[in-house]
Amino acid sequence: MDENTINKDQILADMRVVVGDLESMLKATANSADADVRALSERLRDRLSVAKSRLLDAEHAMLERGRQLARTTDDYVHQHPWSAIGAAAGIGLLLGVVISRR
Repeated sequence: MDENTINKDQILADMRVVVGDLESMLKATANSADADVRALSERLRDRLSVAKSRLLDAEHAMLERGRQLARTTDDYVHQHPWSAIGAAAGIGLLLGVVISRR
């Protein structure tokens, strides 16, 4: 996994936590008699709905990108099997050398 994927995964996880916290806060203030709190609650509920939708879209986009990458890799390996075997052997050899030096 590259650094961008890790950062995206962390951002999505953080967003899930924020969405959960906002939902809890909205439930706790739902019965407030204060008009300002109710108005803020309503705005937050609307924004939370938009944030949830965007979060789901981002997750779906990441999953689709992963599927595309897997399909591309699979196609390449089927079209160039000996190149793929050679690359895998080379990477295995390099990893073996690096690990044996430690």
